[in-house]
Amino acid sequence: MTEFQALNDRLAARRARVRLISTAVRYVLLFSVGFVMLYPLIWLVGASFKTNSEIFSGAGFMPANPTADGYVKGWQTSTPYTFGRFFWNSFLIIMPKVIGTAISCTMAAYAFARFDFPLKKILFGSVIAILLLPNVVTRIPQYILFRDLGWLDTFLPLWVPSAFAGDAFFVFMLVQFLRSLPADMEEAARVDGANSLQTLVYIVVPMLAPALISVCLFQFMWTMNDFMGPLIYLSSVDKYPVSLALKLSIDTTEAFEWNRILAMSVLTITPALVVFFAAQRYFIEGISSGGVKG
Repeated sequence: MTEFQALNDRLAARRARVRLISTAVRYVLLFSVGFVMLYPLIWLVGASFKTNSEIFSGAGFMPANPTADGYVKGWQTSTPYTFGRFFWNSFLIIMPKVIGTAISCTMAAYAFARFDFPLKKILFGSVIAILLLPNVVTRIPQYILFRDLGWLDTFLPLWVPSAFAGDAFFVFMLVQFLRSLPADMEEAARVDGANSLQTLVYIVVPMLAPALISVCLFQFMWTMNDFMGPLIYLSSVDKYPVSLALKLSIDTTEAFEWNRILAMSVLTITPALVVFFAAQRYFIEGISSGGVKG
C-alpha cells in the first residue's frame, strides 16, 4: 500500500510539473506574440519622446534622452489654432454622430425585429444591400446632395446621415441582437398599457445595453479615425478634426519634425484606447451575445 501511494505521489508530482511547464510555455508564447503585435504602438509612444534625429537611429523604443519637445511644439501646430481646437472639432462631429446612431438605429432595428408592416422584407433587403455596397459608390451622389443643400464646409454631412439610421451595419447588428431576446417582457408591458415607444425605452433599451455600447464604441472609433469624410466636406482649417490636422502637419513644410507628428498621433489615439478599455467588458458581451444567440 505504501509503494502504491508513493507511485501515485510521483505521478501526481510529474503531472503537476508537466502542467507548470505547459502553462509557462503558453504564457511565454502569448507574451511574445502579444509583444510583437503591440511593438509598433510601444515604439510610437517611445519615439514621441525622442528627438527628430534619434527616431531614425534605430528600431529601439526607449529614448536615450527623453524630451517632451514633440508634445509642446506639436500641440501648437503651424496654424493659428492649437490641437485643442482640432480635438474640439472632432468632439463636435463624434458626439452627435454617436448619439444619432444609437437612437436611430435602435428604432429602425426595433421596427424590423418586432413589427410586421408592408414591404418589410424589401426594406430589410435594401438594408443588407446597402451593407454590401462599397462606400466609394455613394460618395459622388452624397456630395452632390449635400452641395445642393448648402451643407458643404459644415459638420452636417458628417453626422446627419447617421441620425437617420444611415449606418446599415449597426441596424443589422441590432436586429440580430433583438431577435435573440425573448419578447415576453415586451408583451407583459403592453398588457399593462405601455405603448410601443414606452416599451422600447423602458424594456428593450435596457436589454440592448451591451449591443448599444458596442455600436457606440464602433462609431466612436470609426469617426475618430475617419479621414475621407472630413477631407471631402470640410475646407476651412478651423473646422478640421484631428485626422486632417495630422495630415496638415505633414503638408505644411518639407522639413517637418517627426517627433511632433508622432506625439500628436499618440494623443489622437489615446481617446479611442481609453474608451475601448473602459467599455471593454460591455463591448465583448455585446458582440458575443449577438453572435451566439443571433
